[in-house]
Amino acid sequence: MIMSLGPYASFIVTSYAAAALVIVILIGWIVLDYRNQTRRLRELDRSGVTRRSGRSAMDAS
Repeated sequence: MIMSLGPYASFIVTSYAAAALVIVILIGWIVLDYRNQTRRLRELDRSGVTRRSGRSAMDAS
């Protein structure tokens, strides 16, 4: 199916391409941030830092 976009075809195609590029950049940013946060959590775990929410009620006093 061939669509005719009329005189605004270049604007429409450019807009869709820009939106797709922004989405790809955001997905890449999320993936890189996830890897960075996972690495930081592993480093903290190796250094012996524990989560405060992991303590029992008896440890808090």
